[in-house]
Amino acid sequence: MPELPEVETTVRGLESVLDGQVLTLVETRRADLRRAFPPDLRQRLTGARVTGLGRRAKYGLVHTDRGDTMVFHLGMSGRWRVDPDALGTHDHLVLETEEGRRLSLADPRRFGSVDLLETERLAAWPAFAALGPEPLGDDFHAAQLAAALHGRIAPIKAMLLDQRIVAGLGNIYVCEALNIARIPPTRPAGKVSRPKLVALVEAVRAVLTEAIAAGGSTLRDYARPDGELGYFSKQFRVYGREGEACPCGGVVERRIDSGRSTFHCRACQR
Repeated sequence: MPELPEVETTVRGLESVLDGQVLTLVETRRADLRRAFPPDLRQRLTGARVTGLGRRAKYGLVHTDRGDTMVFHLGMSGRWRVDPDALGTHDHLVLETEEGRRLSLADPRRFGSVDLLETERLAAWPAFAALGPEPLGDDFHAAQLAAALHGRIAPIKAMLLDQRIVAGLGNIYVCEALNIARIPPTRPAGKVSRPKLVALVEAVRAVLTEAIAAGGSTLRDYARPDGELGYFSKQFRVYGREGEACPCGGVVERRIDSGRSTFHCRACQR
């Protein structure tokens, strides 16, 4: 599943094609993805000018001069294609700009979504209203994390995956950040010391920044809008490396927590 760095990379790729452009064609090629496309998507977006793009958690945002924002989620296998040679079976939404550029949202498994919201009401949208702070924003810091985790007995890894604690973190980058901060994934969240929380915040920021710079991770179907594959997976410290050496010299282990693989090193994460 595309995580925060992959969505951020996608948004940046779309920005060079869409920002400032008038949408001359908006075409849905099926009725739904994970849920139905907005019935008035074509009417409200055709002729609109894109005034900016952004991201909230794992959602991409396309703002327009009509006061509407198209919100997209890539689901398990979604990705945007820029100027595809031909449209395929899995290209479910097509946009064209006044410059003649074409973008298609391809989603073979159809777990993604597209919504159209009034920009001024984005923060109140149920999917956004309960989200925690952005991990790369100023509101994410050790004091905030300590307050959110106070008294919690659930494992720290599970709490970091809770979007109400911090928005946008997924399994891959949580495993990596916990290894960098040398925190065992099973430690009760409320018992992580303040110095460790400081290290954890720094680790989260570092691993996300590095992953964005690398274009995300090449996992299953994900590719950037230009078709290139992200290469951060070549830099994984522990994720997907069961039985291999941790940077500390220990051995990476794998366990299953709530149906997800957790990669960690007992030698340094203790």
